[in-house]
Amino acid sequence: MRLRHTAIGLNFIDTYYRTGLYTTKLPAIPGIEAAGMVDKVGDGVRGLVRGDRVAYARGPLGAYAEARNIRAVECVKLPDSVNDDLAAAAMLKGLTAWYLLHQTFPVNKGDTILVHAAAGGVGLLLCQWAKRIGARVIGTVGSEKKATLARQNGCDEIVFYRHESIGERVAQITKGQGVEVVYDAVGATTFTASLDSLKPLGMMVSYGQASGPIPPFSLTELARRGSLFITRPSLMDYVRDNATYHKAADVLFRMLGSGELNISIGQRFPLAYAAQAHKALEGRETVGASILVP
Repeated sequence: MRLRHTAIGLNFIDTYYRTGLYTTKLPAIPGIEAAGMVDKVGDGVRGLVRGDRVAYARGPLGAYAEARNIRAVECVKLPDSVNDDLAAAAMLKGLTAWYLLHQTFPVNKGDTILVHAAAGGVGLLLCQWAKRIGARVIGTVGSEKKATLARQNGCDEIVFYRHESIGERVAQITKGQGVEVVYDAVGATTFTASLDSLKPLGMMVSYGQASGPIPPFSLTELARRGSLFITRPSLMDYVRDNATYHKAADVLFRMLGSGELNISIGQRFPLAYAAQAHKALEGRETVGASILVP
């Protein structure tokens, strides 16, 4: 199927492929998420026709392009309530929030959770979604501007990681109890603080490494800190099954369309400025989600 892109999602995983942290066969075009219009369908395609609006967050690299060929099964048809920019900004991040909160560690009403980079694209969705579940949300941010945004999206307590000890502040907020789960996309610079923030039998979910990979550590650290759990999940393993992929996307689109979840698109970059977009993302200069416009 040939798809003409109208909006392309910008994600940290794109920088991992660019830098070689994640390997792929070269030459390669970056990007795993976009929205657009079906331009042509091949023989055997069912359920999609020319002119349909679709989005995807699965399949081979290649989203940084005006148009591409892609298997129809990787695409999800968009409802009228979700526009193309929103879909490109929300698909990967929204599905990530879905599996983190409902699959990796099912958050329940009354749980206290810690979300690193709470004003980032995934962070804002985690705060909103967890708050709807009934959790108490603690978020780490780097500035007052980002703190305001995180609070507006459901974050109950803020930790300023630049000048506060994360572990100490979490202990203060939770009266020494710690949190049930930490969602950490930062990596190397927050790893120890994440472990310090957990209650006994708590889970550390490391789903990204914006500051670099976590260095080797002894498993006895988990026992010493209260028989902790740690996992390094990937969205692609949770949506490998087509039925699950489409079901999760339907849940996400329903919540976006009804206003239960809101996506803040903080930046729009022309596709030709993808290099500058990566620099802004890696420099933590972005707020909320970002998209590339072909």
